[in-house]
Amino acid sequence: MEKVSFVLDNNETVEFYVLEQTRLGGKDYLLVTEEEEGDADALILRDMSVDGESEAVYEIVTDDRELSAVAAMFEDMMDDVALLSEGDE
Repeated sequence: MEKVSFVLDNNETVEFYVLEQTRLGGKDYLLVTEEEEGDADALILRDMSVDGESEAVYEIVTDDRELSAVAAMFEDMMDDVALLSEGDE
């Protein structure tokens, strides 16, 4: 699982594990968590950077409609991954 570092507005660095990524409505989203394994809170981040920028700028998704739509996509993606893993057993 990929681990990425984010620099917050106050210059504090936070590291997250990227569980999934997707694109919806022309925007890129990441599903991230602070813990590599086990039950942990997850955040959905939206890429706010402009094409061609050297560094991405992410913002936590807080709009309820957007959050529901993207969360549903990530849930479907995670279900598909779980089904594939079960097929390997």
